[in-house]
Amino acid sequence: MATDCIFCRIVAGEIPAQIIEQDERTVTFMDVAPATRGHALVMPRRHAADLWEIEPEELAAVAVAAQRQALRVRDRLGAPGVNLINSCRSEAWQTVFHFHVHVIPRYAGDPLRLPWEPAPGDMADIAAAADTLRERR
Repeated sequence: MATDCIFCRIVAGEIPAQIIEQDERTVTFMDVAPATRGHALVMPRRHAADLWEIEPEELAAVAVAAQRQALRVRDRLGAPGVNLINSCRSEAWQTVFHFHVHVIPRYAGDPLRLPWEPAPGDMADIAAAADTLRERR
């Protein structure tokens, strides 16, 4: 537990939260600043600051719990879609530095607009980036 981490304090029961589900590795709870109705967070019990620090087994447990939550919002809230979002580091909008995944139910006509608007990319630059990513170092 990181003593200065608000999510570790939720895990420890020191800060109240609307917990939806918990198991030996994960906790799923409602976001207090929801983007849409039913917006929840899924996090590992064990502290890891972000995607680059979380252990693979913990990441897998969070992914499975996020899928369970996505199915719940579909089946119980009638959400016809869902976004799973993780932000890694402040440049990617991470504000709480305990790894977590947002499970955001999506509804027809909901007001949520993410900042990224897909547009066709430069195919040569895409190919060059792919080559760099495939390189063995």
